[in-house]
Amino acid sequence: MPEDDLCVTRVPIFQGLTFQEQVRVADFARPVLAEKGEIVQFPGQPVSRLLVMHSGQLKVSRAAANGQEQILRTVSDGDVVGERAFLTGRRPSDLAVALEDSRMCVFDHADLAILLRDYPDISRRMLHTLSDRLSSVERLLAAITSSDVTARVAAYLLDLPGSIRDGAATVRLPMAKQEVASYLGTTPETLSRRLAALAASGLIELDGRRNVRILDVDALEDVATPR
Repeated sequence: MPEDDLCVTRVPIFQGLTFQEQVRVADFARPVLAEKGEIVQFPGQPVSRLLVMHSGQLKVSRAAANGQEQILRTVSDGDVVGERAFLTGRRPSDLAVALEDSRMCVFDHADLAILLRDYPDISRRMLHTLSDRLSSVERLLAAITSSDVTARVAAYLLDLPGSIRDGAATVRLPMAKQEVASYLGTTPETLSRRLAALAASGLIELDGRRNVRILDVDALEDVATPR
C-alpha cells in the first residue's frame, strides 16, 4: 500500500510510528468525506469518536449565551477534533462544520483506546497537540484582553497553518472576513484596516482576498505580544 494512500500519514500524532505501524492504525480508521457545509460533529452527539483531519478545513463553534455563534477555532490538515471528549469521557459540546470538501479518518473511542495502549507515543503526541493549542489560545486571549485589535490580528495570523517560500510564510484566512472578525471580537471593516496597516508597515503582504504572506515573523510576534 503506498504511503500516500494512508489516511494517517500526514497526521502529526501518528508520525512517530513506522510505516507498518501506520498501516495497522489505518486498519482501525474509517475514512470519511464531508462536503462543504456538512456537519461532522454536533453537541451531545451520542457516538464517541475522534476525527483526524487529512485534508480540508472544519470550523469548530458553539452557541454563546446570547444565541449567537461563537467560533472557537478552525481545523486543518493534521489536526484532530474530539480528543477532549475522548480524554474526559464526555459527549462533545462543540459543533464542527466543513468549510470546504474535507477528508478525515474517524476512530471509535474503543479502538483508539487499544491503539493508545499498544502505541504510547500517540498519547504523548496527542498531549503535545493539546499543549500547542492551549498556547495559541493563551496568546490570543492575551491579545484580546489588551483591547488591541492589531495584536489580536497578529496573533491570529501567526497561529494559522502555512507554507514557507522565499523566506516568507504564506497563510490563508480559513473563513470569510466577517467570520474572522467575529472570532477576533471586532468588525470586518476594522479587520480590513488592521490588515492594511500591517501591510503598510512591511510586516505582511496581502495577496488576494484571503492569502497573506508574513514577511517579518519576529516583528509580527512583537505586535502580537501586548506590552
